[in-house]
Amino acid sequence: MVDLDAFFASVEQLDHPGWRGKPVIVGGDPDKRGVVSTASYEARRFGVHSAMPSSQAKRLCPDAIWTHGHFDRYRSVSNAIMGILRDETPLVQQVSIDEAFMDVTPTEVNREHPVAIAQRIQARVEALGVTCSVGAGTSKTVAKIASDMDKPRGLTVVFPGTERDFLSPLPVRALSGIGAAAEEKLRSRGILTLGDVAAAGEARLVRLFGKNGRTMFVRACGLDAGGVAEDDEVKSVSNETSFAEDLTQRADVEAAVAAMAAKVGRRLRRKGLEGRTLALRMRFGDRTVRSVQHRLEAPTADDLAFTPRLLRMIDEIWRPGIPVRLVGVAVTGFEEQPVVQERLFALDDGEGAPEAAEAPLDEERRRRLLAATDSLKDRFGEGAVRFGHELRSAANTTGSAAKNPADYK
Repeated sequence: MVDLDAFFASVEQLDHPGWRGKPVIVGGDPDKRGVVSTASYEARRFGVHSAMPSSQAKRLCPDAIWTHGHFDRYRSVSNAIMGILRDETPLVQQVSIDEAFMDVTPTEVNREHPVAIAQRIQARVEALGVTCSVGAGTSKTVAKIASDMDKPRGLTVVFPGTERDFLSPLPVRALSGIGAAAEEKLRSRGILTLGDVAAAGEARLVRLFGKNGRTMFVRACGLDAGGVAEDDEVKSVSNETSFAEDLTQRADVEAAVAAMAAKVGRRLRRKGLEGRTLALRMRFGDRTVRSVQHRLEAPTADDLAFTPRLLRMIDEIWRPGIPVRLVGVAVTGFEEQPVVQERLFALDDGEGAPEAAEAPLDEERRRRLLAATDSLKDRFGEGAVRFGHELRSAANTTGSAAKNPADYK
């Protein structure tokens, strides 16, 4: 596993020499419900970490340099680093903008030791101006945990046959898939370390967690045999945002939904994907979540065509006056075959015959408009051109961002 060290903050320090050696926080505004995306190691010494509320981070490190981030720049650096990894092996599975698994098992053709490969990767990444930590092991679970052991610039190798010794003393939260609720359930039964998890046995864990119990047991023993997927299939393309102040007016909710739809459409086109299942998700002021999805009559990447449907879907989960804290839009169903029809953008309400196309422009004009805006954004950045609904909602976001691989691949 190759894990880029404090990636967003490291790129900011690379691009701003005056920020080097100082605490840097990439994330949302402290006074607008923001969340920390990444903190430099200088900021981490104050207790700041990813996913922490920005208001708390501000209290812990009041003198930190704050930035919302420059995600086109992060994507560019990430792509260059992924190119370095693919120079070593075609078996690269990128799992986020700053993490990737590689399979560098020696073969008859290439007998080079994995440690030598890891050291070469670290040197090439550092030449770009950022650093990475590497974990080497016989499974993805072991490699992932190892990559976190000695940051930054760490190289931790878990040799075959030593997996149990390496994993046993670690706390249960070190294992991917064990969150706060699972940790508490394990803790209440005296299971505190991964060694305890392995000792509990598969049968007991299955009784506690169902089929996830078996996965937990196998991983805690260092036995998972899942290989590196060369091409990690995209299941969905989505985007969501939280708001500094809850939305209560329909015009603001519609603007937010349309803005998310525009981002999803652009990402679909960038990936060469078309989907036929449309989903809308909202989190309300009381933190409850509701969602709805509709099936389109034909796969599409045209947000100008599917945004009107999303605006109608609002009424299925929201009523005027209910405070909206978060809006998300997703498109899935890439593997499905299109249904033969007369109109490309006719939409099926699920209640019989498809409706006439709702988009404000005909298909050819939409295609030219989207191609033109995509070209401008590719050349000058995502903020180069925006529709009115995007501008309306942009001022009220928290400025936070996640590391969703679907967003950055």
